Amino acid sequence: MKITAYTDGAASGNPGPGGYGVVLEAGPHRKELWGGYRRTTNNRMELLAAIVALESLKGTGQDITIVSDSKYVVDSVEKGWVFTWEKTGFKKKKNPDLWQRFLKSYRQHHVHFRWIRGHSGHPQNELCDRLAVAAREQKELAVDEVYEQLGDDGLFD
Repeated sequence: MKITAYTDGAASGNPGPGGYGVVLEAGPHRKELWGGYRRTTNNRMELLAAIVALESLKGTGQDITIVSDSKYVVDSVEKGWVFTWEKTGFKKKKNPDLWQRFLKSYRQHHVHFRWIRGHSGHPQNELCDRLAVAAREQKELAVDEVYEQLGDDGLFD
């Protein structure tokens, strides 16, 4: 069964409180996922949304299309940049912890990406944005431990 994951991330300030939203659709099935962090960046949340979508899949070998308004995420994979970064140990690249996590899940499935313009009225993208914003506005936010420990040394954006 083909799966489509709509993903979005948001941060209030960069860095600042952030959240991600995911809408998974497969046939008649639909699932919404979201989470928030007290200090993070927009790009980390965009990437984490894709990771959460992939990690939520059961089994391996799923055919999934990730629909994202993040050029950072889509271009990094579709243009092959992340695979070059991996070969160099992510030296001087941002968010290496999340890219390594992404690649682990990415390699377990048949993943395709589709970029869409954000805030253009696409219903699922707009829903993901609302989920991400609501997630970052929760009173009790999770700690993005890697970012908070290392974020000021320039490895994150």
